[in-house]
Amino acid sequence: MSAIAPVPPTSDPQRTARGGIDRRTVLRGAGLLGAVTAGGATLAAPPAHAADVPEDISPDSFTVTADYTTYADLVEALLEQVGSSSVSELMEDANYERTPVSGVVDGQLHGFRFESYHEDVSHVAPQGITTSRDAVGSAQGGRYEGRQLIAVSFYDSSFEGCGINLIDWDADHPNTYRQILLVEPTEDVDEPSFRDVPIHAGGIAWYGDLLYVADTNQGMRVFDMRRILTTDRGGKKEQIGRVGETFYAHHFGFALPQVGTIATHPGSEELLWSTISLDRSSTSVVMTEYRCTDCDYPAGTTRAVRFPFAPGSTKFASTTTATEALEVPLHNLNGVASFDGTWWFNQSNSTNRTLHAWSGSGEMTAHPWVNWGESLSYWQDPNGPDLLWSLREETGDQPVFAVGAEDYGV
Repeated sequence: MSAIAPVPPTSDPQRTARGGIDRRTVLRGAGLLGAVTAGGATLAAPPAHAADVPEDISPDSFTVTADYTTYADLVEALLEQVGSSSVSELMEDANYERTPVSGVVDGQLHGFRFESYHEDVSHVAPQGITTSRDAVGSAQGGRYEGRQLIAVSFYDSSFEGCGINLIDWDADHPNTYRQILLVEPTEDVDEPSFRDVPIHAGGIAWYGDLLYVADTNQGMRVFDMRRILTTDRGGKKEQIGRVGETFYAHHFGFALPQVGTIATHPGSEELLWSTISLDRSSTSVVMTEYRCTDCDYPAGTTRAVRFPFAPGSTKFASTTTATEALEVPLHNLNGVASFDGTWWFNQSNSTNRTLHAWSGSGEMTAHPWVNWGESLSYWQDPNGPDLLWSLREETGDQPVFAVGAEDYGV
């Protein structure tokens, strides 16, 4: 299967090397990191407060159209001709091992990293993060098909496609993970095939059986976790889709076909869908834009927008207008999360390394964070502290980690 390890995508020219300077040394020298306890744990530093705050704008300008039947017939034909696997079956055969990691950020509660084989290559960039707690909530201990899982999306420039790492996060199962290629069905039902999904996959949200993946210039692509294809790991790495009667996926053993599309409604104001996450407290997806100054990526004012799911459903209505929209006085946002009225914005590139929290009124609170940081995911836990999961994308140093949401709140 293809290796996993990121390099800053060419579409993000504002990201540059960190110059070998250790952020903890710099921040501690500046008095921005907390004290160390007798047990060796680092206490979170006192947060700072930003003068500028997000401002409400009319959500009526932002409407999306949902189509969950775009590829229905093709997907069913692929399942019949290619073969399929459930999530639990796939994870029983997980073939990569995650290892613990600590010291990523002050107050870190959990963390792991991928195999060095995946971290140390330069053509793959991990981006989005979501978990089975998003998918099912805290029911059954947050387990989907009997497992607590974390999903991390990645973009691979070697074949201009994307996929997910599906990671076991459960004491009852081995510390392993699996890779799945995301694909778009093509051709016809008699001889179906598929191709790469050529998007950045900058954010993901798992809700019920559906995986929503940010498509920067379009909206979101939708995948169904019950419809995983089992593909041939042989052939040549560049082979994708049907070749004769065999189906290949760049040496990946599994492929997840797109089932639907969430797109900007005709006449609605367009957004840059840089990253997304699920807010289970309001059954909605929140998104924000990556905008910057003095670079080739889009400039202008950053916006964050909330789109609600249809009542009682894990799907959007055929047409959905946003219920909340903000102008955010920040640039370089790679992650967003929301829960019970609190927003988090991950402002991170080579120089910005701040996690901002905002209650919906008053000042934003700024917490020291990591550079090269990516998406955010809120993990609700009735038996322990709620968490914020995040990750880094820098080649050779790609930890996935969690902190207490309250510790990094307002």
